[in-house]
Amino acid sequence: MKKLRDYLVNQSLQRKWMLTSSAVIFFSYAIICIVVYISLHTWLLNDEQSKIKRTSDDLVYFLESQGPGLTMQEIQQNKGLLDSIADRDQTVKLYNLDGRKILSINDNKQVAPLTSIGEIIEMTIDKKDVFVINQQIQLGFFQGYIQVIHPLSKFQSLMHYLLTTMLIAGLGALLLSASIGYYLANYLMKPLHELRSSMKTVMDKGFNEPIQLTYTSHDEIGDLLKMYNTMMNELQISFTQQQQFVADASHELRTPIQAIEGHLSLLKRWGKDDPEILEESIDTSLSEIARMRKMIEELLELARREEKDDQSEADAVAVIETVIEEIKHLHPEARITLSKNEEIGRLFITENALSQIVRNIIENAIRYCEKIPEIQISLSVSGNEALLKIEDNGIGVAEEYIPFIFDRFYRIDEARNRQIGGTGLGLSITKMLLEKYNSSVEVKSEKNVGTVFFMKFPLKY
Repeated sequence: MKKLRDYLVNQSLQRKWMLTSSAVIFFSYAIICIVVYISLHTWLLNDEQSKIKRTSDDLVYFLESQGPGLTMQEIQQNKGLLDSIADRDQTVKLYNLDGRKILSINDNKQVAPLTSIGEIIEMTIDKKDVFVINQQIQLGFFQGYIQVIHPLSKFQSLMHYLLTTMLIAGLGALLLSASIGYYLANYLMKPLHELRSSMKTVMDKGFNEPIQLTYTSHDEIGDLLKMYNTMMNELQISFTQQQQFVADASHELRTPIQAIEGHLSLLKRWGKDDPEILEESIDTSLSEIARMRKMIEELLELARREEKDDQSEADAVAVIETVIEEIKHLHPEARITLSKNEEIGRLFITENALSQIVRNIIENAIRYCEKIPEIQISLSVSGNEALLKIEDNGIGVAEEYIPFIFDRFYRIDEARNRQIGGTGLGLSITKMLLEKYNSSVEVKSEKNVGTVFFMKFPLKY
């Protein structure tokens, strides 16, 4: 049993499927055949018993109906009539009380004992199975026994033929079940083979080749392949974004490193002897180092993506007022106003995350403004959400670029953006924080007019 279990464990799923389905079909057929065989055997055996019993009763009735004056001579003269009552293969014998044979019909030299009067006995005579019945009979002054011997050769031949037929049909059923099992295994395993092939392609070649799965049925396997396709598409997008992110991060960090390297090389050659050049190189290097530090901090913020705390809450008015005060110290020329029409409840977000969101948007509004920055912030409540609107008078964004402004390192005008500054990660962090706390953002902008950010935050109850 252990060897069989080990053999099945080491087989492929397709072969297991084929063997299992074949075994189920074959054993089902075998059980049906056994039930049919036993039922037919019992029914036909009872029919053979009925035949011998009927023959015996008919003979006794016929002889006793002839009256008490019936003689042996008359019985022998009616032997042809008695022969018609008994079947051709049955043997009928008439014995006196001493057991001496008086009359025989279809005598085939078979000898059976005169025992168990009135009962049907199964025995073997001359290596042949027979039924035997002995009954007492009285004809006038004659008393004796009438014996009927009924051979079972026809019954046994029929059962042997039936068994042979079932065995042959069983072999056919085994081949048919194996064929059906093999076909079903191939048919049902085909999508899994495709899935395995697709996984191997991804493992060997990555996402360089498209994933092709042709199975479209709406069953469990179809659902599995659909989920696999969705998962792999998301992984492919994530993988592509990761590659792009690494390339962009490398490119963005290369620029300040090259600037610092250039100034240090300049100082090494001759610039350290010129106080003006020395001062300019040190200032530029410190500026680029500060820019790299900010970029690295923001990259870590994006990569960290900590799980949200369900107990988080923030006082929106207090947080926004604090951010406005901080920015006014850095940009005293900016005109920033906050208005609210009603009492604002506490928001489901941390104070740090809310301040980072508001700070990033305001700093962008100031950075991308070619005149005195005017930023209007308004707070209101709608149902179980707080609505935050931040509107500026900056240079604006063309409508076709709005869907990309939250992408990492995305720049509409590469040259101008580098001169303005910034890392290109602020809005990416903003979008990440909003999604983290089940918030949403919508942007509307018009070139040379300004940009409006509409944000919705769930209220904390």
